[in-house]
Amino acid sequence: MKLDLESLKLPKETKRPFVIAGPCSAETEEQVMTTAKQLARNGFRIFRAGAWKPRTKPGGFEGHGEPALAWLKQVREETGMMVTTEVATPEHAELAMKYGIDMLWVGARTTANPFAMQALADSLRGTDITVLVKNPVNPDIELWIGAFERLNGSGLKRLAAIHRGFSSYDKTLYRNKPMWQIPIELRRRIPELPVIFDPSHIGGKRELIAPLCQQAMDLGTDGLIIESHCKPDEAWSDAAQQITPDVLGNIIANLKIRDAADETGRIAQLRQHIDELDEQVMEILAKRMRVCREIGQYKKEHNITVLQTRRYNEILDKLGVQGEMCGMNADFVKKIYAEIHEESVRQQIEVINK
Repeated sequence: MKLDLESLKLPKETKRPFVIAGPCSAETEEQVMTTAKQLARNGFRIFRAGAWKPRTKPGGFEGHGEPALAWLKQVREETGMMVTTEVATPEHAELAMKYGIDMLWVGARTTANPFAMQALADSLRGTDITVLVKNPVNPDIELWIGAFERLNGSGLKRLAAIHRGFSSYDKTLYRNKPMWQIPIELRRRIPELPVIFDPSHIGGKRELIAPLCQQAMDLGTDGLIIESHCKPDEAWSDAAQQITPDVLGNIIANLKIRDAADETGRIAQLRQHIDELDEQVMEILAKRMRVCREIGQYKKEHNITVLQTRRYNEILDKLGVQGEMCGMNADFVKKIYAEIHEESVRQQIEVINK
């Protein structure tokens, strides 16, 4: 994937991360302009607002479309801020560029649809506009990467990711589970791709925005995209997760920005120690698998089934308790040993079927 980060149209901040801020949706000209001016006074340089709003069910406010783009253009002219909006179809993209929108973002539902992504990529061919891509609704990193590849295949090089969390049937603290391992793996696979964090959609509640922003900074996220409204409680969509521009200004001002790690200092020594421990873990796992294969040979000779459910449950429960006693989360330990058990079963089946 060929990316042009030097010309990526994102303002370079020095003492704080770059922030994209604005209301969930562009409701009225007055609401858009009032919010934008308040954000500009707080030092924010990129304004966001949804001209089109994909709703789960019909009947809700779905955005004003083209009239809202005219309001964004006005924001750009009167405040000097860059402006961005979500696009889901080629028609959206063409209209946004007609009104001089600086950058586009692709929503989670669109990212999850390869046909929609290809249509957008085709419609943007020949342009150099910046495109931000939200992760798909479900935790599918290949689908996320595929969206970037489609855009990049159309010649787009100014690309960035938005981590907005993943939908879950279970009720949790967050609206969308962060599942940090997914954006971390994305960064490992495409290290030059900027990752922007969306605390509004992950938290779903305004009181969670500040701690989530700090967590994102601690993990080295490149920027933030946050929903901010001049009158959050009166917002036409996602009122619970929006904050005023002044509150947002305070949150950003109080963030602690970590320095990049000194690879030649103490952290390098600790990482070397981790590498040594990882080698020991691999050696122990290899020994464990050798014993599992011996067990598989015994089961083959004595006509015993591979899977022993009661034994497996006993191991998971015991290790979960031991993990907590060692300062680890029990579910984390169980997940690790579920994977180890799966490989053990695979190796025993291999022995039995020889």
